Amino acid sequence: MRLAGKVALVTGGARGIGQAIAMTFAREGADIVVADVNLEIAQKTALEIEGLGRKALALEMDVTKIEAVEEGVNKILDKMGKVDILVNNAGITKDNLLLRMSQADWDAVINVNLKGTFNCIKAVSRPMIKQRNGRIVSIASIIGLMGNPGQANYAASKAGIIALTKTTAKELASRNINANAVAPGFIQTEMTAKLPEELKKKMLEAIPLDKLGTPQDVANACLFLVSEESSYITGQVITVDGGMVMA
Repeated sequence: MRLAGKVALVTGGARGIGQAIAMTFAREGADIVVADVNLEIAQKTALEIEGLGRKALALEMDVTKIEAVEEGVNKILDKMGKVDILVNNAGITKDNLLLRMSQADWDAVINVNLKGTFNCIKAVSRPMIKQRNGRIVSIASIIGLMGNPGQANYAASKAGIIALTKTTAKELASRNINANAVAPGFIQTEMTAKLPEELKKKMLEAIPLDKLGTPQDVANACLFLVSEESSYITGQVITVDGGMVMA
């Protein structure tokens, strides 16, 4: 098992992509902290992880509040002893055209997606620096690379995550801490399942592999980036998008 003996904190880990990441890491031997604003669902995911024979801790965490994040990390250190891996997955969308977007919707998305990622990185950096080891993976998006009408706030937040990742990688490299980002494309989720068929068809036409990705596809990329196989990779963005964005 590639993550035996590791402790991983996954934000937004209760469902969707975050849950897939948490379960994948657990199957590879890691003990998991499921952090989410919805404690009830986080506890259910934690029980599934324990069913795999791993330790699991469910935490109610609002990533927009640095005090809450720091308190959560202190709980992890108290109960699990360390934090080896951080996956910044917590995120929201509040879409609208730029001219119609409210200040509240702009602020909400930036606060959760970008500020939340900053808060979590800052909180785990000190223990990771102390143990001179760590892996940080932040979930960005191809929208942060290419932009998208109606998603100015989301695009800005995800582009910010990419820049934050590169800076984090440079600042923490000397302490043996790797920081990378994963930028998913169109992934099969509850949200995409509800889209009109015509829109799904247009989405597929833009994907060279002619299919949507799955949460497991994203989890697999994250697993690679937190394993020893990627020990010489930092400051990078891996797109999991079926070929939509080719640099």
